[in-house]
Amino acid sequence: MEPSPLTQDTRPEIFQPKIISLYETLFKEDDEEIELSAGFWQEFFLHRPDPTGLQRILSSVTPDEMLHQQAHSQALFSQAILRVKQASAPADEIALEYIQDCDDSTQVLPALYLLGLLTNYNKFEFQNPYRLRLDDFVNDAIIQDMVACFGNTCTKLRDAYVAVQDDMPEGWSLGSTLSYIGLGALAPSSRPTTPVPAPDEAKSLFAALPGPEIGVLLSTYDFANANKVFCFNLVKSAPADKNEPSPLSAYLSLTSYMFQHAHRSTRAALYTYLSLFVLQILVEDRELAKRLCSDESKLSVRLCRQRQPYLPAVRGDRVPAAVILDMMSDAISHNLRRRLDVDFYILCLGVLLRLLSHLSRTKTRITYHWSELWRTLLSFVRFLTTYESDIKSNYKSNGMINILVNLLAFALSSGENFLPDPASYDDLFYKLVESGDTLIKFRDTFGLSGQSDSMQTLINVSSHYQSLLESNGKARSKHLSPQEVSAVIKQGYETLPIDASEGLDRWEKFREADFKSLLKKIARAAVEDAKALNDDN
Repeated sequence: MEPSPLTQDTRPEIFQPKIISLYETLFKEDDEEIELSAGFWQEFFLHRPDPTGLQRILSSVTPDEMLHQQAHSQALFSQAILRVKQASAPADEIALEYIQDCDDSTQVLPALYLLGLLTNYNKFEFQNPYRLRLDDFVNDAIIQDMVACFGNTCTKLRDAYVAVQDDMPEGWSLGSTLSYIGLGALAPSSRPTTPVPAPDEAKSLFAALPGPEIGVLLSTYDFANANKVFCFNLVKSAPADKNEPSPLSAYLSLTSYMFQHAHRSTRAALYTYLSLFVLQILVEDRELAKRLCSDESKLSVRLCRQRQPYLPAVRGDRVPAAVILDMMSDAISHNLRRRLDVDFYILCLGVLLRLLSHLSRTKTRITYHWSELWRTLLSFVRFLTTYESDIKSNYKSNGMINILVNLLAFALSSGENFLPDPASYDDLFYKLVESGDTLIKFRDTFGLSGQSDSMQTLINVSSHYQSLLESNGKARSKHLSPQEVSAVIKQGYETLPIDASEGLDRWEKFREADFKSLLKKIARAAVEDAKALNDDN
């Protein structure tokens, strides 16, 4: 009997679905210029997706390799969209499975992270197709999943700061009451506390934060800058669990911790800029700002209290705008250095100016400890005056000083539109009178005499009340009480020369091109964090 011409191939040890080999062709080819034929895509969309296999292959691809092979990933999505439009079974149904939303946060995070990296790849050099796609992306379900994922990630990153130093203020409880009257030994066991590390160890731990997941902030920024639907979802999304913070609350909480530790590393500072970009985009949009100031949007936010000085602890829900005011005040107080990060302060002051401008224009009065904000701004004036030689060495310092002076003058001239009561307005005037000598020295130090109408307004108001207080004090032959000072301030309104506030709150809309070099540095930092995250997994 003659042997059969047919031969039997060796049976493979493991049978591999055809789609896996197609994935490998798509994402593991060394040459990005390889041409994926029409036949390849026809076969590709005849096979059901294998999410587990795809995730396994993608996890072995480094961020650099993914960027290098971006043409293939772009082709995957464009081909999937094409087949959905063609509505030819079964390819259209299979293609839809490729572009639908992920099942849970653990799957959304790497996809959202990767989207941020791809969107920023050479986006200032050519029209990046991913960036263009963000503009008209309106799938609410997917956007809500992304916002929820971002919120969960923020909570995880914030908790890493708390793990180093638990800064939650004690509530007024039976235990704290007994301790207050000296009977702390009788108090029931309090909540567990985090062991406090040694100062050097804490410094090292804080310097490593935030964790590599923070790279997802880059995707969030790109969506916020391009897509108003995303912004509205970020602002209005409720938490999945009533005991959990909303995505906006989680984001604001993390940002407050980042602000207090922004000085610890260049990497931390870069992500802090990115968060400030997002805040600026939110507050300069009229509808979003209205929502941030609305009682319907009240939320509870855990703000960082890991470094002094502390702002008053506020329990319960507040409008997001009040939380943002606290965050900016904290940011100004906790990043004072002789080598001042002027860009950081320009952004912080800009957010304040935009918020106060909105409150004044809409005559919205929110509950807030305004005296703390005035104290912070005037303390910043004293700091700048003290370290004028260091500040002047930065060519951007003039822009920062102009914003600061305009902000104070605007509050002075328009405060009656947004401050809650006359006493709050009086307090602002009183603080300016107290700072009269500092304001004059500040004006002379930075050569603002005759150069800044806003600066002259502050000086005029301070001098006006100073002369009134001195004359009243002499008439009574004694120092004036706080009540008498308040009475003099009210009387002085009648003869107070305040120039019109027109133009003091002028600001320019956020333009990404103004921060091109900074965003390139942030994108490189995100790539490095993606590598670290991939190694951890």
